[in-house]
Order: sequence, then structure tokens, then C-alpha cells
Amino acid sequence: MRPVECAACGNQVLCEKFSPAHTSVQWTADAAVVCAEFRDRVGEGATSARIRTCRALRSSIERAVADGTLEVADA
Repeated sequence: MRPVECAACGNQVLCEKFSPAHTSVQWTADAAVVCAEFRDRVGEGATSARIRTCRALRSSIERAVADGTLEVADA
């Protein structure tokens, strides 16, 4: 797993890309505290464990793949 920092909130997660469509993300901090999107959704009643990701983090992961920081595993 490789660290990827969210461009929006600065939270660092650990990621692994098994294929272009399959990404494993391990949060290293409480998402409901550090991520504005998670915090807002939890404030609306969602359970943080059921929130798959946020748009800013998804963009940061895609950027890391594009710049070669995060590699997609060989199939």
C-alpha cells in the first residue's frame, strides 16, 4: 500500500490499485473528523463505515495514478 494525500483536506490514506477499477483504501485517521465530505455526511446521519469515499479523495487517487505515484498492479 502506498500513501496518497487528499488534495482537499490533507488527510493521508494508504492505497493499492489492483486494476483500473479496483482500489483498496485504508484510512489512517478518523474520516469523519478530517474529511469535510465525511463530516458533512455523518452530520446528516450517515455512518462513516458505510461511506465508500469522497470526491476529493477519488480525484487525488486518480492524480496519483496519472503521475505514477500510485501504480496499478500487473494483472
